[in-house]
Amino acid sequence: MKDILTQLEDRRTEARRGGGARRTEAQHAKGKLTARERLDLLLDEGSFEEFDTFVAHRATDFGMDEQKYPGDGVVTGWGTINGRQVYVFSQDFTVLGGSLSETHAQKICKIMDMAMQNGAPVIGLNDSGGARIQEGVASLAGYAEVFQRNVLASGVIPQISVIMGPCAGGAVYSPAMTDFILMVKDTSYMFVTGPDVVKTVTNEVVTAEELGGASTHTRKSSVADGAFENDVEALIEVRRLVDYLPLSNRSKPPVRPFFDDPGRIDDSLDTVIPENPNMPYDMKEVIGKIADEGDFYEIQAEFAKNILTGFIRLEGRTVGVVANQPMVLAGVLDIDSSRKAARFVRFCDAFEIPILTLVDVPGFLPGTGQEHGGVIKHGAKLLFAYGEATVPKVTVITRKAYGGAYDVMSSKHLRGDLNYAWPTAEIAVMGAKGAVEILYRSELGDRDKIAARTAEYDTNFANPFKAAERGFIDEVIMPHSTRRRVCRAFASLRGKVLANPWKKHDNIPL
Repeated sequence: MKDILTQLEDRRTEARRGGGARRTEAQHAKGKLTARERLDLLLDEGSFEEFDTFVAHRATDFGMDEQKYPGDGVVTGWGTINGRQVYVFSQDFTVLGGSLSETHAQKICKIMDMAMQNGAPVIGLNDSGGARIQEGVASLAGYAEVFQRNVLASGVIPQISVIMGPCAGGAVYSPAMTDFILMVKDTSYMFVTGPDVVKTVTNEVVTAEELGGASTHTRKSSVADGAFENDVEALIEVRRLVDYLPLSNRSKPPVRPFFDDPGRIDDSLDTVIPENPNMPYDMKEVIGKIADEGDFYEIQAEFAKNILTGFIRLEGRTVGVVANQPMVLAGVLDIDSSRKAARFVRFCDAFEIPILTLVDVPGFLPGTGQEHGGVIKHGAKLLFAYGEATVPKVTVITRKAYGGAYDVMSSKHLRGDLNYAWPTAEIAVMGAKGAVEILYRSELGDRDKIAARTAEYDTNFANPFKAAERGFIDEVIMPHSTRRRVCRAFASLRGKVLANPWKKHDNIPL
């Protein structure tokens, strides 16, 4: 018996070594942790339960029968993050470059199946050279098996991808279908075709970092939701993100202890809107003064900065926030901001996370670039997302809400549950100057008349009361009481039941 126990421990020790000391040192030299070191940081201490430790590939071509490693380049299992269950896989670059084989894929598929069955998130730590060439179509089939599970798991369990090294070719499509993608600066990249292929086909000379690095995907492509300085920081942020999310669509988001009075009054909000209607202010300041302890976990902070998306807590409960940002392009809606917000709203709706919308929007961005780029269809994505969402929706209009953008930003007409406005709100088809120039074109030569007409339009529409008279605004509230009002609004909506008409699925304007 003792010999067998010793043999088991020897086998486990061999599996934990991965690709060996030399390759581990090479991994550390690049500023990267090993697959197991990453899991140690991500999960609660002592909580990891590993599966398939001894699985090995079955390939024999190209001398592969002499290159077998226990685990086959990926560590899989489950553990806890702050006591809540998650399933994980961590690709091991020290073993055959973390390349995906048939058995490597089977290990990932197994824990994804278990995660869906048991209702817990999946977190993938990606660090792989791609498909294992020696296995040919078998490795491609492995990718497709993983892709299919990503599709089936979407909206059922949260899926988080952390890109911690190379991720190229077919490997990028699994993270692309997950809910959140986080990257590590300087050591991770994602692209369908690498710099060498790009140079051969298009004659473009580009580095891996320029083509698919963290900066590219967080600022330009919007593929990634956040980028962090190193492996440690990225894994800490994953832990923080998971704390906001429900385990599955069968459970509610977690309720955390809070130490912030729900009835807190913040008088500084009464003066946050500048006297000059064309002057910006920072909407993040408003979010911070509403949130428990001022904590705001922003999603896609570097992309489409004219709209803010992320999570806060109110009375310890997770709430998704979508807010126009007057500091960037006056908070206007455009192609990028519409896509960014629409995806976030749909995630929140899929997982029963209530949505708070803070509105200061002058309209949609005009111009040929936007029209030719399809702003109509992209803007409709956000409209569609809000319109189909059945979770509690609370809206606060702080200043401008003009034109179709007023409708799109979770208006009462898109089944907003409680729609508030500050006294500084302006709800109209357009600004006074533009409206007067259309309505009184014949009087444009008379400055005094135009000034009087503009003042008249301002009096009638540069306020929230016309909308309130029609019931489109439920209440005009004092800015300093916003946290109290919003907390009570969401508390009143905890029992909300709303269902859309039966359908196989919708056809969102993609």
